[in-house]
Amino acid sequence: MCIRDRFINNFDPVAIKILSLEIRWYSLAYILGILLGWYLAKKIFISNDIKDRFDDYVTYVIIGLILGGRLGYILFYNLDHYLNNFLDIFKIWQGGMSFHGGVIGIIITSILFSKKNNEDVFKYLDIIALISPIGIFFGRIANFINSELYGIETSVPWAVQFIQIDNLYRHPSQLYEAALEGIILFLILIYFWTKDYLKTSGKLSALFLIFYSIFRFIVEYFRTPDEYLGYLILNSTMGQLLSFLFFITGVSLYFLKDDTKKRS
Repeated sequence: MCIRDRFINNFDPVAIKILSLEIRWYSLAYILGILLGWYLAKKIFISNDIKDRFDDYVTYVIIGLILGGRLGYILFYNLDHYLNNFLDIFKIWQGGMSFHGGVIGIIITSILFSKKNNEDVFKYLDIIALISPIGIFFGRIANFINSELYGIETSVPWAVQFIQIDNLYRHPSQLYEAALEGIILFLILIYFWTKDYLKTSGKLSALFLIFYSIFRFIVEYFRTPDEYLGYLILNSTMGQLLSFLFFITGVSLYFLKDDTKKRS
């Protein structure tokens, strides 16, 4: 394939514009991911004992996702900027969300919700683990449309030119993540769900952390490092360091739950 045949990404990040109102693809990705995940959870995955409370729980999830995602981005990726420009913290429409921060936020709000209802938090987190790849998939597609989180320069035949960034041909790392963290991860978790892994509280959550972290760690090698941080310890990125911590957490949780099951 010659260079002129390769794909040029020149998508408009604004999906709908009505007068001065702009609705961006990223916002639509969040909405679509939440709605589709909620629908599948209600129709297929959740048990009857939490079905009546699941809608209230989703509100907690959304709050945790947005607050955790935003605060995670500020703390993990660009703290100096926000310390010097405090009001920019509230300008979410300019971008700046961290997946790892979003997960931490969801865990915290899930703990609060489960304690309020005197229930096992993993009854809820295991369901969120099952449906999260749906939201991740749409989110990464939106990243591709927005020409953000793009890959490093490459000469592979499927390289993409993000013309709003520069004239270089790059790995479409957003699409790699959509495939791995979205489609493949969803299929893996569905497989374990068919093996009745929901009966062992916490195992699906552990598997989500393990496989997501593996996929994210790999894709980071094809992705341009974060603008404000670059490469860190052992030439790794912040995404890889956070994914390593998530991986250790997932493995620990899996064996903890496995040991608990054997004792019961």
